Amino acid sequence: MVKFLLKIAADLQNLTNLQPQGGCDDPSFSYLFKLKCENCGEVSPRETCVSLGDTVPLPRGKGTTNLIQKCKLCLRDGTVTVIPGRGKPLTQEESEAENYAPLMLFECRGYEPIDYVFGGGWKVESLEGTKFEGVDLSGGDFAEYDEEGEYDVKISNLRSTFDVVK
Repeated sequence: MVKFLLKIAADLQNLTNLQPQGGCDDPSFSYLFKLKCENCGEVSPRETCVSLGDTVPLPRGKGTTNLIQKCKLCLRDGTVTVIPGRGKPLTQEESEAENYAPLMLFECRGYEPIDYVFGGGWKVESLEGTKFEGVDLSGGDFAEYDEEGEYDVKISNLRSTFDVVK
């Protein structure tokens, strides 16, 4: 059992507090990434979708997880469990310092998450406090105009990493 912390970074122009629509522990937010089998090294051909609100019972023993997936090459099962409470919004200050903000923690058995894919369902606010909701980052960026602040706002240069944590 290894825990992986998904961290994100981006260039935020006149924006702050980038996070999932319902906050960092949004149960309906979908995380998309490829999985690498720890047994044979096979990487899933398509992205796998995991969300905090979707649970399935473990095949053996008691408890639940958020995803059970069988490796197409070696046929071993692996699980991914989403662990809330570790995420924080990406702020303007962290963006300027080129720091990564923690988004979500995943406990993985048999798999390693790789290649996170940004999608829809984000929210962010301008430095004037204007809220932008339902932001889609699947195109790699976001640009809009803040009427209150009378300036352009932009999200670009999206980056992510998975860090192993204890």
